[in-house]
Amino acid sequence: MNSSSRGTGWKPILEALAWLYRDVDDEAERLAALHRARLQCGRGCCSCCVDGLTVFEVEAENIRRHRRALLDEGTPHAEGACAFLDETGACRIYPQRPYVCRTQGLPLRWIDEAPGGDLIELRDICPLNDEGAPIESLPEAACWTIGPFEERLARLQARLDGGELRRIPLRSLFHAQDQSR
Repeated sequence: MNSSSRGTGWKPILEALAWLYRDVDDEAERLAALHRARLQCGRGCCSCCVDGLTVFEVEAENIRRHRRALLDEGTPHAEGACAFLDETGACRIYPQRPYVCRTQGLPLRWIDEAPGGDLIELRDICPLNDEGAPIESLPEAACWTIGPFEERLARLQARLDGGELRRIPLRSLFHAQDQSR
């Protein structure tokens, strides 16, 4: 299925995406409550809202379906920051924001391969939220683990494109309206 096949085949995939987002938001809220004292992020904080972010087609379609007027009549934010920010730095698609935006600011952890082939755990956090216990000392359950939710999202996308996992620049949604009708 591609972006031009907008029929009923999208319905179960977009419903599954909504469930994924609910699960992501529940876990992100649990972690935000745990780290409330250190998190400085709030409405209008857009340090992490960089230009050049890409999303899977399933997330792009979700934005197209819910934000048609913005895509048809609105203009993207100036280059250098996310196209979906307004003049105050707030997100214009917050309820439909992509997965990557839903976990910004939280302590992140992931497993990577070291040069020798060993697996190592890496961690990161937005510099604005760095104050507090060193993230390396946090228990695993106090961090957002990168991997499981991304795999669920990739499986949803694979249902659309047979495993190609094509990504779309967020900014291009403003210029691709004619392709998405």
